[in-house]
Amino acid sequence: MQALRVGLTGGIGSGKSTVAALLAGCGAAVIDADAISRQVTAPAGAAIGPIIQQFGADFVTPDGALDRERMRQLVFSEPGAKKRLEDLIHPLVGAETARQFALALQSGCACVVFDVPLLVESGRWRQQVDQVLVVDCSEETQIQRVMARNGWGREAVLQVMAGQASRHQRLAAADICINNGEGVSLEALELLVRQLAQRFGL
Repeated sequence: MQALRVGLTGGIGSGKSTVAALLAGCGAAVIDADAISRQVTAPAGAAIGPIIQQFGADFVTPDGALDRERMRQLVFSEPGAKKRLEDLIHPLVGAETARQFALALQSGCACVVFDVPLLVESGRWRQQVDQVLVVDCSEETQIQRVMARNGWGREAVLQVMAGQASRHQRLAAADICINNGEGVSLEALELLVRQLAQRFGL
């Protein structure tokens, strides 16, 4: 039987990674696009050579990884830089995602969760999954969580959020929505995810 393909997304600070981990605990195979992206931009990662060619050695740290802070500043100041970076990284992430999906199918997993932060923004993911699961909370909750977690100022969080789909756009794309807003305990979230996992055949 073909595995159910679920696209999981949510804005920064929504708790998407927590939901992904809980689904994995229920038996889903989770393919983390963000983790793959970090892997290809780590020291000796497949994207490092192309990044040096495209942006210069200044955008690689002394240990050979992508200088994320420097790149983040460039992306915010130069609109075309984001697309240039994505054009390098996305094909590499796509190839590794396909490899992990094939392995999940071979293992007979009933549900494969594609954890994709920019699922709504990319446009292409909708056709590649059976259902889109959005983890939702208010924008103010996102801001407060990321400030506390990352030690960022409010403006830095707002800059990242401005580069993501709006809350309205994500909710419009959702087949299923999990509320992980202020006041939702981890225990309540775990219960919601367990119920969802049963619907996914886990």
